[in-house]
Amino acid sequence: MSGRRAVTRVRAHGRAAALLAGAVTLAACGSSSSGSSGGGGGSLNNVQAIEVGLGPSGSLVNGLFTSVTICVPGTSNCQTIDGVQVDTGSVGLRLLASRVSLSLPRIADGNGNAIGNCASFVDNSYAWGPMATADVQMADEKAPSVPIQLINAPGFAAVPSDCANGGTAADSVSALGANGLLGLGVFRQDCGSACSGPVSRAPAVYFSCPASGCSVASVPLQSQLQNPVWLFPQDNNGLIVSLPEVPAQGARTVSGSLIFGIGTRSNNGLEGARVFTTDDVGDFVTTFNGARISSSYLDTGSNGYFFLDSDTIGLPPCPDGDSDFSCPPSTVTYTAVTTGLNGASTQVTFNVANAETLFNTGNAAFDDLAGPDTGDFDWGLPFFFGRKTFIAIEGQSTAGGTGPYWAY
Repeated sequence: MSGRRAVTRVRAHGRAAALLAGAVTLAACGSSSSGSSGGGGGSLNNVQAIEVGLGPSGSLVNGLFTSVTICVPGTSNCQTIDGVQVDTGSVGLRLLASRVSLSLPRIADGNGNAIGNCASFVDNSYAWGPMATADVQMADEKAPSVPIQLINAPGFAAVPSDCANGGTAADSVSALGANGLLGLGVFRQDCGSACSGPVSRAPAVYFSCPASGCSVASVPLQSQLQNPVWLFPQDNNGLIVSLPEVPAQGARTVSGSLIFGIGTRSNNGLEGARVFTTDDVGDFVTTFNGARISSSYLDTGSNGYFFLDSDTIGLPPCPDGDSDFSCPPSTVTYTAVTTGLNGASTQVTFNVANAETLFNTGNAAFDDLAGPDTGDFDWGLPFFFGRKTFIAIEGQSTAGGTGPYWAY
């Protein structure tokens, strides 16, 4: 079984949403006003089930999935969509239009032209489709009138060349590996002020689409893709990804939880986790093999650890179709140091096993899957096994300080 590299991270990274890593550096950081952490209370359920498995495509190892309920805004006309990949490396809900049966209101600009969104992924694929609004519910938490993307909606404008850019369309279950993406990163919007300022400086993320064709547009913050958590009436300052440990040879499936809120109720306290604040693109520093890698991040949407090229650390790539992964003759143990913008640091020990050996087990969940990367240190899904990982959203107040930060 091929494990196919899945790096679904929309490099929304800083607010240069959907840009490939290192392609552009844009200043920005959305709005900075403090949000309510929400006291919650009562018997409201703030825990959403998640599962690591092969997903709806049946072929994506280390895919983290959940179900999301969407409703026509302000109504009880709702639909639950399963097989949605949880992606802490992006922001916003993106659903394959073919999986949405509801008629959702579309978002238009001031001239009545439909707004399209382009998500460019680091594996040189992209997702194109119109913006719409929906109430979004997980557990008992409901965010009203959330802007979302409908990928590959029938009859919508053709993908602009600025979006496709020679890549391949992630517009089906087999291509995306999921029925949609649930972006739960450290920011409120997927692009922030980089996309709400002068159109002459806007990245190719949002497009105004009159009949004559689509062109890059400036879109206000409230109309951009939103992290639905910060729009919850309560438990809206962040979330926790909680996954158990897995055996060295992996597991067929692994069940865990998304817990909404940080320090808002008895089940989401920091519990001694160390806070690592990020820069304005959501990154921290990893020191590894003598290198200081400032573009480091935690990403459930990446199905392995991806770091340094194989020549630098002597990890041989796998042959043939699995060359995106590493295949050392025996399992190798490494140690790295992660450091936040606030100076907090800790040592992280992790293993890298032979990817082909792992794939041949037929399992789907692995904590020792890795591959090469020439620029970033991508702490993918294996990092999340065996710990609670906290994601504090920008501008939201928590017991550990104001987001954005990671804590573990």
